[in-house]
Amino acid sequence: MCRMKTNITLKLDSDLLREARILAAEDDTSISAMLAARLEQIVRERKNYQRARKRALSRLRQGLDLGWTPGSREELHER
Repeated sequence: MCRMKTNITLKLDSDLLREARILAAEDDTSISAMLAARLEQIVRERKNYQRARKRALSRLRQGLDLGWTPGSREELHER
């Protein structure tokens, strides 16, 4: 599936931009590709977290049967 790409404009500190250009050159890539990859990673991690949170909350609501039945008050407080 071909996704349409959209250009954006960023305002960066000139020192940060210089360092980003150096990093991109060292990795033989572009700043745009570096930022796109990092943003994709952030979005993927957020989605994974949200799915895991939803599953965990669902499990908490369902509860877990440990097969334990409490005894009488006297049994619980025997010494």
